[in-house]
Amino acid sequence: MNPGIEEHLATNLYFDRTFDCEAAKILPGEYYYTGKPMLIVTVLGSCVAACIRDRVTGIGGMNHFMLPDGGGDPGSPTSASMRYGAYAMEVLINQLLKAGARRENLEAKVFGGGNVLRGFTAINIGERNAKFVRTFLRAEGIPVVAEDLNDVHPRKVYFFPRTGKVLVKKLKQLNNYTLVKREQAYASQLKNSTVVGDIDLF
Repeated sequence: MNPGIEEHLATNLYFDRTFDCEAAKILPGEYYYTGKPMLIVTVLGSCVAACIRDRVTGIGGMNHFMLPDGGGDPGSPTSASMRYGAYAMEVLINQLLKAGARRENLEAKVFGGGNVLRGFTAINIGERNAKFVRTFLRAEGIPVVAEDLNDVHPRKVYFFPRTGKVLVKKLKQLNNYTLVKREQAYASQLKNSTVVGDIDLF
């Protein structure tokens, strides 16, 4: 396997006592996939996460990307980065297929793209991410069976690939500046934040 791709597989694994199962926490620029009855969790601001699974085998995964594409030469090192949606989507889909998922059985749920960068509304990062992920999946023929995109709130997303269930919690009290810094700091771990809001099931 390409070591440049391997390094972006999330390594923050833990046991989640709330859901009583193994879990993987993914940060911006990372992804995780599994065939086990696990939980994959992330926190999104303007970033987008695609939860993709084989509805027959239960093999599934999630990515977390910051920008729709790298622009310029598709072969450049900056384009071949998990922070970019086109690359993040291809890597996740390819890994699922290698793990035994079948393309015709894939389905997606997509989340994020919140307008949390106050003062940066002109570049519409969240909106561009949301538009990109819908367009990409349509072109790949992968149906989007649920989505929670745009809005102004960050989200915490819990994905159970085996069943396809996704829980989304809107983080209405999370400091947006903190989240923006967090999205940009790939190496730092997500800190626990006080959360207020209802959980939606997708």
